[in-house]
Amino acid sequence: MKKYYPESELIINSDGSVFHLHLKPEFLADKVILVGDPGRVALVASHFDEKECDVESREFHTITGSYKGKRITVLSTGIGCDNIDIVVNELDALANIDFETRTDKDEFRQLTMVRIGTCGGLQENTPAGTFICSKKSMGFDGLLNFYAGRNAVCDLQIEKAFLNHMGWTGNMCQPAPYVVEADKELVDRIAGEDMVRGITIACGGFFGPQGRQLRLPLADPNQNRKIEEFEYDGDRITNFEMESSALAGLSKLMGHKATTCCMVIANRRAQKADTGYKSHIDDLIKTVLDRI
Repeated sequence: MKKYYPESELIINSDGSVFHLHLKPEFLADKVILVGDPGRVALVASHFDEKECDVESREFHTITGSYKGKRITVLSTGIGCDNIDIVVNELDALANIDFETRTDKDEFRQLTMVRIGTCGGLQENTPAGTFICSKKSMGFDGLLNFYAGRNAVCDLQIEKAFLNHMGWTGNMCQPAPYVVEADKELVDRIAGEDMVRGITIACGGFFGPQGRQLRLPLADPNQNRKIEEFEYDGDRITNFEMESSALAGLSKLMGHKATTCCMVIANRRAQKADTGYKSHIDDLIKTVLDRI
């Protein structure tokens, strides 16, 4: 017997669209580009040859169209892994649940999702302007820990090594990081030969969780130094952002392909930032559109 999804679990609006995104199943393409800033949706869609739909709801702005023969949906998520939880679950529902019967569709539909965003670089080889493709994502947000099967899709050995390195083992006040490897074929295709492939940390905030100190002191002033020094199997942590881990983890649990590509706008080690990055991120957008 097929699983039935009651109204309280899968909320469908009166017009047949999914609750938060206000998208109908026919609006969704198999290839999806996710951006944080709702204003960046129009920038991505400006490269489309034609547009099918344009839907806005809260911070979620969606345009579906075609680019060089490829049908693509671009969607804004807002900031944070909590929003990624909403977006990925509702996209999967649009793809794989029959809204009429509220049961699973007979055939699984796999989505390919690439997040385009900005980040803070943590290594000498990630100065401002660098494009980083996340081959692994480490979540400080805790989101994936609420889902069954979390251990099956995570790299438990690197998680243990990182906890020991940070001195967080047994400390209930610190995060319980999870690490998910992105789809290798997708990473190879998107990163090509001109992007840094690294380990990305998704933080639960922009200031303290990323080691920024304004008026509030940090619980561990040496956090970023320890993160920068961590190495596992020849890999180092390359950048901070706020969404990649939830995207990687939820997608892997659901059977979708996903990765995150970010442009470095601040190098935390050099303590330098580029606030004029918006004129350059279009190069990353065009690269992802060509390779997705």
